[in-house]
Amino acid sequence: MTRRLILLRHGQTHYNASLRMQGQLDTELSELGVQQAHAVGRALAHRRPWTILSSDLQRARETALALASEVGLEVRTDPRLRETHLGTWQGMSHSEVDEQWPEARMRWRSTPRWSPPEGESRLDVARRTREVVDELVDSSPGWNEHPAVLVAHGGAIAALTAALIELPVEQYPIFNGLGNTCWVQLSAHPRPGPSWSGQPAEPEIGPTTVGAREVLWRLDQWNAGLTPPVATI
Repeated sequence: MTRRLILLRHGQTHYNASLRMQGQLDTELSELGVQQAHAVGRALAHRRPWTILSSDLQRARETALALASEVGLEVRTDPRLRETHLGTWQGMSHSEVDEQWPEARMRWRSTPRWSPPEGESRLDVARRTREVVDELVDSSPGWNEHPAVLVAHGGAIAALTAALIELPVEQYPIFNGLGNTCWVQLSAHPRPGPSWSGQPAEPEIGPTTVGAREVLWRLDQWNAGLTPPVATI
């Protein structure tokens, strides 16, 4: 049995449009973001998701509700799906951060163990978000090709994707640039037993539940989205 998982980023916010660092600030969707949410909701409804989980931040929750209204499902929220906490950077523009902490944003994006002042690292985010998926695997024996949809944030989805496919930590930064209301699709397959070459090394952020240890996630799509993208009317 193949389980399918879609990780959907929220619609545009005013912070996105003005290049400001949101982190866990509870910002709302812009007018364009609302349009994007309803458009992607209509598109993903054809995939017939069986459950929708969301970050509890309103930009993600509003995006999830747009999909839920199309398919008649409730949205369950989980704070572990929140965006990376950016500490003292939250609310600052990219240029303001670059002025006060030269080259720090580059280091943050390229070094998964590094965190902004008083914030989280990419590994911190990978640990808490992975728990949500692992618990879903354990609690949903009937999960099949109809996807579970998790609505979250660009940084959180990038960290979670890297953790699920068990990349070496140094390779986590290859996932970046997920667009607003773009998504990632993964599929879970039975984990093979040890081969002649022996058991592979345990990933640093590995499965956390019994059921999750029995599956191996594979990446099907990264940064998939509507074509053409939604534009303001």
